[in-house]
Amino acid sequence: MSAHPDKAALRARLRGMRRALAMSLPTAAADAAERIPLDRLPAFAVFGGYHALGSELDPSPLIRRLAATGAMLALPAAAVREAPLEFRLWDAVDVLAPDAFGVPCPPSTAPVLKPDLVIAPLLAFDRRGGRMGQGGGTYDRTLANLRASGDVFVLGLAYSGQEVDQVPREPHDQRLDAVLTEAGYIEFGG
Repeated sequence: MSAHPDKAALRARLRGMRRALAMSLPTAAADAAERIPLDRLPAFAVFGGYHALGSELDPSPLIRRLAATGAMLALPAAAVREAPLEFRLWDAVDVLAPDAFGVPCPPSTAPVLKPDLVIAPLLAFDRRGGRMGQGGGTYDRTLANLRASGDVFVLGLAYSGQEVDQVPREPHDQRLDAVLTEAGYIEFGG
């Protein structure tokens, strides 16, 4: 049971708000990608993207910008629901198939890679690097696992209207290093 029982109601409200933002800001994904300061990101050879679901901000324009640096793209895949995600190399010739959550991902035969940079979807963020996700803890488990084996830079991708004063935090919640929105790029201190 969550230490914050009101999180379910908050998530429902945030999903509605994100849907409204998606409808009112049709160029937000492209605008955000144009604002990424590539020179301020740590060096990365592999980056993790995601497949947008519902009203999540589409990472495709940002993925194209990051791939243009020569870095390899890996997409998350859930082999089982309660485990951390693994990131599989994605080649455009590969047909995506549903993972344990039903999210399209590269086939199980694709090489598993450790990203240096992860683009993370979210419902809300705050100026302390707090991130509120869908509520299953999948990204928190995944980021904790990645960070346990070395540095990884976590870049939240969101509409600027998803910023809140304070994201409710629990001990297992993983922080963002930065967030990118259609309005700009915000880095968070350690």
